[in-house]
Amino acid sequence: QVQVVESGGGLVQPGGSLRLSCTASGGRFAINAMGWYRQAPGKQRELVAAITSGGTSNEADSVKGRFAISRDNAKNTAYLQMNSLKPEDTAVYYCGADEDYSAIRTGEYHYWGQGTQVTVSS
Repeated sequence: QVQVVESGGGLVQPGGSLRLSCTASGGRFAINAMGWYRQAPGKQRELVAAITSGGTSNEADSVKGRFAISRDNAKNTAYLQMNSLKPEDTAVYYCGADEDYSAIRTGEYHYWGQGTQVTVSS
């Protein structure tokens, strides 16, 4: 059974930076897609950024130029570097993982973490 664990959330001032990590472990097959999603209070979960093991990535328009996703395949770990944070970035950030590459387009991940809270406030 694959376990997904996120870390790196916290409280940061507007304009600040945070780096989130997501590690998938325990699976028999390669994890080929990993994605970051976020959910703010009263809102639906939305895609932030996603990446395949081959390096193909996509990201939401709202974070382009501020956030960057990367991946260490040897560690089955995806990172989300978040710069120039805004109060509207406040949310619980979730990581999804899947063996299927197409998950970065469909959002249909089999494995999810518990989430990590990011709060942007002065």
